[in-house]
Amino acid sequence: MQAQRHQISSVESGASYHLASFHFGIQGRGKKVYIQAALHADEVPGMLVAQFLRTELTALEAQGKLLGEVILVPAANPLGLAQAIIGAPFGRFDLSTGTNFNRAYKHVAEDLKTSLEGRLGPDCAANVALVRDHARASVAAWRACTDAEALKKILLGLAIDADIVLDLHCDNEAVVHIYTGTPLADAVAPLAAVMGAQAVLLALEAGEEPFDEACSRLWWDLAAHFGPGYPIPPACLSTTIELRGEMDVSYDYARKDAQGLLQFLAHSGVIDMALQPLPAPLCQPTPLEGVEPIVAPHAGVLVFTRNLGEMLALGDAIADLIDPLSGKTTTLRTAVAGVFFARSAHRHLLRGMAVGKIAGAKAFRTGKLLGQ
Repeated sequence: MQAQRHQISSVESGASYHLASFHFGIQGRGKKVYIQAALHADEVPGMLVAQFLRTELTALEAQGKLLGEVILVPAANPLGLAQAIIGAPFGRFDLSTGTNFNRAYKHVAEDLKTSLEGRLGPDCAANVALVRDHARASVAAWRACTDAEALKKILLGLAIDADIVLDLHCDNEAVVHIYTGTPLADAVAPLAAVMGAQAVLLALEAGEEPFDEACSRLWWDLAAHFGPGYPIPPACLSTTIELRGEMDVSYDYARKDAQGLLQFLAHSGVIDMALQPLPAPLCQPTPLEGVEPIVAPHAGVLVFTRNLGEMLALGDAIADLIDPLSGKTTTLRTAVAGVFFARSAHRHLLRGMAVGKIAGAKAFRTGKLLGQ
């Protein structure tokens, strides 16, 4: 294992930040895997999972059982980790710019549509290698104007040419669920099975350039642009894995999740370890455009009447919202049928605040699909 430090801040900065990455295996041999945790720095479960992964990967490397290259970034957001507001961690948005740390990554396909013109051919493997070369160059040319952009450039530079990208997040309160690109539905199925995902949410474009999509969407955008005469497969299986809720930080969960990820890498031919049979999937993929975000119609005390992970029918009640002054109670109901996979951890909401999310089977939304 080799540890690397990546400088984020400029030399003129009053504060100095750096990113740590841990590299296992031999660069350029076998598949390349990139795993990061806590891009939203107040989403802690992935950081604990990363500690188990580091121990296991170190042992596997020492035993000669790494068949590929693995880069592990246990704390992907040193800037967010240093932020707090009156004692409360605040790692989702950059306080200096207001930008979500998981938005606004460079979509390198726009550069590559020009730089690859006249260079691609009928050989799929050669095209993949060429796209990766040009993608690395595009990220390297990204001019970062803030510390947050510098961090994003470093992270994307580590991951842009990977075969597999696993971005570990969590929701407010949730069951395990996964976001990925529609062309990756079949490839992500083993991961969803071993992780026990209860929702797999697919989109060609979620909007606002999240990290996982910056690594994967370039492949199908380029394939559509250059056409079938120049075969370009979806060569990066990039996903966001939501590891339950913010408070679900335990050794049992972290150990289980780390073993699930290692089993997926074994099934993917990245590590040599005993393969366990894939468990039956807990869900079928559904479109991200089919997710119903339920919001509070007025301020009040939130009381859930259904549990996370339940399958709900259209019109089912999921919660009551009670005005503490008038006593008026509003029952909140679903507008789609699907699994209740995420909800707010807050129990008093203001008008317009998020209540929960239902993963429906039919697409009905457009535009920015991820929320804040």
